[in-house]
Amino acid sequence: MRFLYKVLNKEEWDIAKSIGYIETELDKKDGYVHLSSSKQLALTLHLYFRELNNVVLLEINTENIKSKLTFEEDISGKRSGKFPHLYGKLLTTDISNDWNIERKGFNLPEKVLFEAED
Repeated sequence: MRFLYKVLNKEEWDIAKSIGYIETELDKKDGYVHLSSSKQLALTLHLYFRELNNVVLLEINTENIKSKLTFEEDISGKRSGKFPHLYGKLLTTDISNDWNIERKGFNLPEKVLFEAED
């Protein structure tokens, strides 16, 4: 897997750019940086960002972070597969691309999104 993804709200991205690393409340609480593969991204957006109309999508080249990266099962047991967790700081210099994305178009049913991860 060459790229992983991180979703932030605009305020989190603005703060990250000013301090040089990404730090969200959830990541601080859990002790690692939550990331998603491209396969996991649609359901991540649906489950955790559905109330937001705009988010920032960050692309991370795994070569930059592989020594701090671990793939672990979802602790909630709701999602299948292993999820990329970064134990350490995700620096803004580790970001290879960023996009502002808006909620548009159709939303897939949650059942379909869960099936996409199987």
